[in-house]
Amino acid sequence: MSFSRDDQWTSFFELRKFPLVLDPVVASVRLTRVLIDGRSGLNLLFTGTLKKIELDIIDMLTPSKSPFYSIVLGNSATPLGSVTLAVTFRTRENYKTNYIKFEVANFESSNHAILGRPALAKFMAVPHYVYQLLKMPGKHGVLSFRGDLKKSYAYDQEAIEYPSTTRMPDA
Repeated sequence: MSFSRDDQWTSFFELRKFPLVLDPVVASVRLTRVLIDGRSGLNLLFTGTLKKIELDIIDMLTPSKSPFYSIVLGNSATPLGSVTLAVTFRTRENYKTNYIKFEVANFESSNHAILGRPALAKFMAVPHYVYQLLKMPGKHGVLSFRGDLKKSYAYDQEAIEYPSTTRMPDA
């Protein structure tokens, strides 16, 4: 897999990275706001997302006591537990599915889930944030998924405002 000028599909009006937001299928439901974050050391799924997709995973949760940081500004959070779910990236002709372990966070977020380094490694995926592109090997050749620049810009603006209004749930 490689990236070239052919992958560059637009000129950016600002020289900075925008978040790469894609829409994979998680547990048979297409999620439209999944942040691809190659800096994150974990994969997160939020309880609000579970409610939206009507997935009851309480019986499937494995206890987890390890807190994580930098999701809600200035606070640490302890996940409800972890769960392993099927995640699929696909086109009409090609796809790739892996079982990904998610930490389940008991607070709201402006995204449905975060796929971090563990998921990217499992998919052998390579993100290019400037090109808004994720590439990975699929069943029938290389899969390429392009982010939506307008969606990424809106997500970026919302992510800036969101932490100031987010509160941790009461213990």
